[in-house]
Amino acid sequence: MANTQVNDLLNAGVHFGHLTRKWNPNMAPYIYMERNGIHIINLYKTAAKIDEANAALKKMAASGRKILFVATKKQAKDIVAEKAKAINMPYITERWPGGMLTNFVTIRKAVKKMASIDRMKKDGTFETLSKKERLQVDRLRAKLEKNLGSITDMTRLPGALFIVDTTREHIAVKEAMKLKIPIFAMVDTNSDPREVDFVIPSNDDASKSIDKILSLVTAAIGDGLKERQNEKDAVEDDDATKMKAAATAEVKENEEAAAAPVKEAAAEESKADETEK
Repeated sequence: MANTQVNDLLNAGVHFGHLTRKWNPNMAPYIYMERNGIHIINLYKTAAKIDEANAALKKMAASGRKILFVATKKQAKDIVAEKAKAINMPYITERWPGGMLTNFVTIRKAVKKMASIDRMKKDGTFETLSKKERLQVDRLRAKLEKNLGSITDMTRLPGALFIVDTTREHIAVKEAMKLKIPIFAMVDTNSDPREVDFVIPSNDDASKSIDKILSLVTAAIGDGLKERQNEKDAVEDDDATKMKAAATAEVKENEEAAAAPVKEAAAEESKADETEK
């Protein structure tokens, strides 16, 4: 792993873990040392794990699957929302709705409710309601938008979850584990890495650290999306070339068909001339 990346992680404070008394023993392989009562994370292992996670995320994005980002803690929610929006991926930054994954059908109904309210406002039905009813509908719409607005385009279960702080988002972790949905996560020294498929040992409390890890992760996903788009463009170009070739062949065939009677008439006329001679 390039030292420059490790230095970037160091400058972002990714190496600072929790107090030693709050540690999870299962994080021992990722801990470098203890200093002033705080565990220090081994950044060389972090860098290697980032590369491993990025390769998997890039492949997943290239296949067209969605990655759901989850972070409800104050210092992470704005960063996650910004990074996820930039690559057009769904995210949850408010309270995790229970059954978000295990009862996805019900969540989709709530999302459709938002769409039906929007239709009411467009077609004029909303204006036929009483003032009190309009106020209630607006409040419901605002509540749904706050909790589910970022997943309106997620029509099926995500291909994976990316979680900041698995201890805080334990419900999301349990639901993903139950459905065997791969989990990518920033895991601090107080969390259990055994619950995560792709562990990124890192400081999940400092906004600078979260921003650094999310920047690297979303860049990899962005590369995967570009690859997918390039493949689509190549297929479209190939189809266009084939269509053009087919059209040219058809035109040539039509021209030959149109010229055939003329050629036959000329041949017959030539044959008649020879007979007269």
